[in-house]
Amino acid sequence: MEMRERPFMTAGASIGSGPQPNKRNRIGKIIARDRWLYFMLLPGIVYFILFKYLPMWGVLIAFKNYQPFLGFWQSDWVGLKHFTRFFGEPTFWMLFKNTVILALYNLFFFFPLPIVVALMLNEVRKESVKRFIQTMVYIPHFFSWVVVVGIFYMLFTVEGGIVNEMIVNVGGERVNFLISADWFRTMIMSEVVWKETGWGTIIFLAALAGVDPGLYEASKIDGAGRCRQLWHITLPAIRSTIIILFILRLGHFMDTGFEQIILMLNAMNREVGEVFDTYVYSVGINQSQFSYSTAVGLFKSVIGLVLVLATNALAKKAGEEGIY
Repeated sequence: MEMRERPFMTAGASIGSGPQPNKRNRIGKIIARDRWLYFMLLPGIVYFILFKYLPMWGVLIAFKNYQPFLGFWQSDWVGLKHFTRFFGEPTFWMLFKNTVILALYNLFFFFPLPIVVALMLNEVRKESVKRFIQTMVYIPHFFSWVVVVGIFYMLFTVEGGIVNEMIVNVGGERVNFLISADWFRTMIMSEVVWKETGWGTIIFLAALAGVDPGLYEASKIDGAGRCRQLWHITLPAIRSTIIILFILRLGHFMDTGFEQIILMLNAMNREVGEVFDTYVYSVGINQSQFSYSTAVGLFKSVIGLVLVLATNALAKKAGEEGIY
């Protein structure tokens, strides 16, 4: 029987090599089947190409003496001249110190708060109350920094501010929070916490929604209370989400928020408030030193990249997934 079947094999065919599927046609069918999903993805792809990837070529002016009338390619190449100048500036260590301190404040005081709020909201059993609280803590995110700083100005100003009026009523003296160098970082962090904590809970609440309720029921049967459920079920369930967001946050470690800080800066608190973001604006836009300010921005980005690569490698060694 086997000898009779062989003549029906096509010429040139070999044992174990049947007709290969056309990969191009298969990919085309998949795209045609899910075309609307890819269509919805298209604006995001275009956005990243236009505003994230193509502008990467602009960092080359950090190594050039960029002159607008000469253009991008005709400007003279100067190598590391701008970086050498930046590291030799008297203000470098002041900028570095201020930026790192605010970044650490964000990392250690602000980053855990959305996790805590998400865990607290997860414990609210009445759905209507939970939704009301979520709405109230989300709203500040949609205010611009101009509005947020304006609100804090009205609260903390010496002339008629609610906070200072309360201090006077209890027998204290007025405190000029808005121009005090000692209160600058506290004010910055207070604004960030009020504005962004609620919005940061969204991802963690989504992760908590995926926890199997059966785990909680089984733990109750075993006699576990709320604290043990939180420690042994809830936190392990969102641990990977926390680690991924922590790694991504380190990528923006040196980004302390330009709009907020430039609105809060004044002559009295500039010594503790001037950071890389405001310095780039000052020398790049106000003084038209485009190459020099690009070098400062590139320095920030390199630090973020190194931190992301290092923490991702540590996460991998610890058995976590990481971001890649």
